[in-house]
Amino acid sequence: MKTMGFPISKKKNEQRIALFPQHIHNVKHPEYLYFEKNYGINLGFSDQDYIDAGANIVPREEVLTMDIICDPKIGDADYLNELNNQIIFGWVHAVQNRDITDSLIKRKLTAFAWEDMNYNGRHIFYRNNELAGEAALIHALPYYGEMLYNSRVAIIGNGNVAKGAYKILAMLGAEITSFNRRTESLLREEISKFDIVVNAILWDVNRKDHIIYKDDLSKMKRGSLIIDISCDRNGAIETSIPTTISEPTYTVDGILHYVVDHTPSIFFKTSSESISAAIQVYINELINGVYSKSLVDSLIIDRGIIMDERINMYQNR
Repeated sequence: MKTMGFPISKKKNEQRIALFPQHIHNVKHPEYLYFEKNYGINLGFSDQDYIDAGANIVPREEVLTMDIICDPKIGDADYLNELNNQIIFGWVHAVQNRDITDSLIKRKLTAFAWEDMNYNGRHIFYRNNELAGEAALIHALPYYGEMLYNSRVAIIGNGNVAKGAYKILAMLGAEITSFNRRTESLLREEISKFDIVVNAILWDVNRKDHIIYKDDLSKMKRGSLIIDISCDRNGAIETSIPTTISEPTYTVDGILHYVVDHTPSIFFKTSSESISAAIQVYINELINGVYSKSLVDSLIIDRGIIMDERINMYQNR
């Protein structure tokens, strides 16, 4: 049996947690779970709620000594260099980040990445992806300053993030046109028609081109808005630089850019509940060391050895 620690994220404006007390009842050995003091306080859960569910409340220093560390935004954690020969479980994003990869290798860590977890073809965290699209639109529009009754909007992508964005746009009465990988050139050709462009495409890290180039901004309506939910630095949108919830926008050549990299945390209660419901079964597997296909396929680094070839392909370009 392995122990699992749940630290509080120190990322700015990140209030999501991984596990609710009520979901601990579905964990067969809750006595192996260790939560940082005040873990659920921002969501209305007391330490006693976790204790009553059979788990343990301990100081942060002790949490970080557990065999497994579970943290939604673990790729942004400030403690990776304090870990050694342990397992991490959360959104890692090592493919795009050499510093994270170097830390995992140096510390001989094992990483199960939430972004790569699927069950029978559906992403385990699909609801969180939908929420990313919903939250980004709700958060970005006040900075744009207009309701969308007469607005034309382009959405790039047709996955769960795009689905969430589409839902909000449709509710607000926008005229929506969807684009995908096959119609990227068409978007550039028609970009002057749109008031808002929403990027919700899963970017191929091996691509060296862009969907929207800096030169394309001159073709857009003055004062229009790009909402880059995928948030890849200089990725699909050449001018995209990740921003924060507290400072979400910037302007390039008269075009407002919104590039917040963790929009579901804006609705941290909703997001946390969906995360908690999704991971409870995998907590049992990790504690017991018997992994289903969903976990095996999400193993990107094993005791410091890179298992995901995308990491090498991207970082050795």
